Amino acid sequence: MDEVIDVLIIGAGLSGIGAACHLKRECPELKLRLLEARERSGGTWDLFRYPGIRSDSDMHTLGYSFKPWEEAKAIADGPAILRYLREAATEYGVDELISYQQQVLRANWRSELQHWELTVRDGQSGEERLIRARFVHMCAGYYRYDHGHQPDFPGRDVFQGSFVHPQHWPEDLAYAGKRVLVIGSGATAITLVPAMAESAAEVVMLQRSPTWVVSRPARDWLANMLRAILPNSWAYGITRWKNTRLQAWIYRRTRTRPDKVRKMLLDQARKELGDEVDLAHFTPSYNPWDQRLCLVPDSDLFVALRSGKARVVTAEIETLTERGVRLKGGEEIAADIIVSATGLELQLMGGVDMQVDGSAFDFPSSWAYRGMMCSGLPNLISVFGYINASWTLRADLVSLWMCRLLKHMGDNGYAVVTPQLEAGAAPMTRRPWIDDFSAGYMQRVMHRFPRQGDREPWINSQNYLRERKEFEVMSMDEPALRYEVTARQDAGEESRAA
Repeated sequence: MDEVIDVLIIGAGLSGIGAACHLKRECPELKLRLLEARERSGGTWDLFRYPGIRSDSDMHTLGYSFKPWEEAKAIADGPAILRYLREAATEYGVDELISYQQQVLRANWRSELQHWELTVRDGQSGEERLIRARFVHMCAGYYRYDHGHQPDFPGRDVFQGSFVHPQHWPEDLAYAGKRVLVIGSGATAITLVPAMAESAAEVVMLQRSPTWVVSRPARDWLANMLRAILPNSWAYGITRWKNTRLQAWIYRRTRTRPDKVRKMLLDQARKELGDEVDLAHFTPSYNPWDQRLCLVPDSDLFVALRSGKARVVTAEIETLTERGVRLKGGEEIAADIIVSATGLELQLMGGVDMQVDGSAFDFPSSWAYRGMMCSGLPNLISVFGYINASWTLRADLVSLWMCRLLKHMGDNGYAVVTPQLEAGAAPMTRRPWIDDFSAGYMQRVMHRFPRQGDREPWINSQNYLRERKEFEVMSMDEPALRYEVTARQDAGEESRAA
């Protein structure tokens, strides 16, 4: 068995590499290691290879706080994002700390030893071994990498064409001159339609219900202007400041004046679509940000629709047929290729079997401490980004807070930290871990997640500007954090709260 690692990061994607860079900067004395289940780093940005793959967040907020985004396009494609995060890994020596094809099957906290024991399977040999770590930082993302969400469409075995899911895009899929049917209306579908329409004979986006869509320039003119006259770090910081506040303002307006935002989005869509497309296809029944807004860079989706290279159909599927699909209204849509852009399948903690002293940890019965730790689960922090802003904004905050926590523990001789409800505290109302968000991919799994309460620090606030201030100044000695000194120092005494 290996020696005990100080901090073990699970996942070498955007979150994991960023966390490792923060640790190298803030806590260089700690022994650090990353485990990645796949053959390469990059996570989402290496996994997805479908046409047009891009971010739906601007790179001045999706980028790391410590590494300016320097390319002209703020809405970047997948390969550019992958280069960026791998550059960060190389610059900080993180790439040398990654072990690939290492799937964590089980993580068991050993109270008497004050560390984690992780059962890890080698992807090449199939052998399993134990790795010990004092602290675990879970950066495995929020969805399953082995398969996406796939409804069981009637007649799928009858369809004679190619049926693909964007999460497993075939490299040899030839769609030039073909009739393509994209099922779905989320970010993936809205990316695929204009990209495939460039060479396909026809692309139809078949949606069960509309999604809110907003157009935005792919290039941020202010960022590019500032970069021409200021140091990159200054230009990046100013643009990041501007964009985070704009995101927060828009989201706040959707909560306080949804009618105003609804009208604004519909007016924009009407202007983009002209008379060629029925606005009903872009008029959802729910309010903006009850589900995530879909970003259209440089109006590419609207351009494809106006040109006639693509069209939208809003209807439900009755069955797949040999040559396409038949809708419940009786209409048939012919297709050579069906792309099932039906979303992701969420999972908790990267699918790792989490245990405490050999017993399965009961996540639904636990409380979420600031959306990054769980009551009763020692020495583990997990990253889950914002649903209303860029993922990396929260990943950065959480990793920097973890660095503060580890320094605090080192300075005070603490070996263990566990969030726990304060003694004598009033009962709390249990709420879903992500509240006020009706997206199906979330609702399908919320019952498996920890609950949030009705007061700090048991709230998962989903508010970047608020958390940025709080995380920098909050006391590491707040009553909800229970510390234990090392077994050598306490000589068997009971744990004590800081």
